[in-house]
Amino acid sequence: MDLTHRPRRLRQDRVRGLVSETTLEPADFIAPVFVDATTDERRPIETMPGHERVPIDEAVARVEEVLETGVEAVMLFGIPESKDSEGSRAWAEDGVVQEATRRIATETDAYVITDVCLCEYTDHGHCGPLEEELRGEDGSHEHGPECDPIQTVDNDATLEALDRIAVSHAEAGADMIAPSGMMDGMVAAIRAGLDREGFEHVPIMSYAAKYESAFYGPFRDAADGAPAFGDRRHYQMDPANAREAMREVRLDAQQGADVLMVKPALPYLDIVSDLRREFDHPIAAYNVSGEYAMLHAASEKGWLDLEAVAHESLLSIKRAGADLILTYFAEDVAERLSDRR
Repeated sequence: MDLTHRPRRLRQDRVRGLVSETTLEPADFIAPVFVDATTDERRPIETMPGHERVPIDEAVARVEEVLETGVEAVMLFGIPESKDSEGSRAWAEDGVVQEATRRIATETDAYVITDVCLCEYTDHGHCGPLEEELRGEDGSHEHGPECDPIQTVDNDATLEALDRIAVSHAEAGADMIAPSGMMDGMVAAIRAGLDREGFEHVPIMSYAAKYESAFYGPFRDAADGAPAFGDRRHYQMDPANAREAMREVRLDAQQGADVLMVKPALPYLDIVSDLRREFDHPIAAYNVSGEYAMLHAASEKGWLDLEAVAHESLLSIKRAGADLILTYFAEDVAERLSDRR
């Protein structure tokens, strides 16, 4: 037996860390923060243990808690005081994200990223204003008496809204804009709007490959953004498709996206890896609410060690090629990393 090559030599304690190929740092993480204009007190999110909605008056304190763990960036999601069919509170000067952003940018050193989408702001829960389409029983678009009207998102009308939202966030002090609606042309529309208003320096992190996933359930509870009817398969990607992701992401890169995001993370590590090989852009991955909740649920059953699987999950995302990880584990893992040092 030839045992010239013994990989175990480098797995011993004092050398193991020296040859470790992938490391996690608090600066790798973005922490989601939910700001709720409908409440004056913090409200726990039942399906996401350890997380809560905070009122606007608590937004600065919540972000300061994040910064204490070593995490430097936050992503703001807003729950507005009212909703309508157009989602008009999304671009209101006194909107929930705009007001929270002004306070956080003024009173903290956090890097503020804002989610730009309409699903939390429309009364129907879809990611843009709706239009009616006529379709036959076989799904065709032919018109006729046998066709029934269905409602779908009006892509181009949504682009106008995304332009307004992005500019309003930048005016409030956002450091980065993150459009998540998967509308065709959304990066180009937002880049044009930001540049037109003098915000050429504000980067865009596009949800460039966002899948129509079953892992989003807890987030929709947290952000009150579940669709009132139907689903989002007509604008979010089919989980079966990988080549399509490359087309989607390439379009966003061509339109001026500065950071390219994959959502969700764990079921789509192949996509993260493909993007890392294909593009020079920073790659982000969203470790979504369902990925977080299922590990918590297994831990509560005593089936998994939460600390260990959280760390291993994030390590796998980084190893696949992500530079930035948006995760609900950000604070807990960052604190443990700091303690180890």
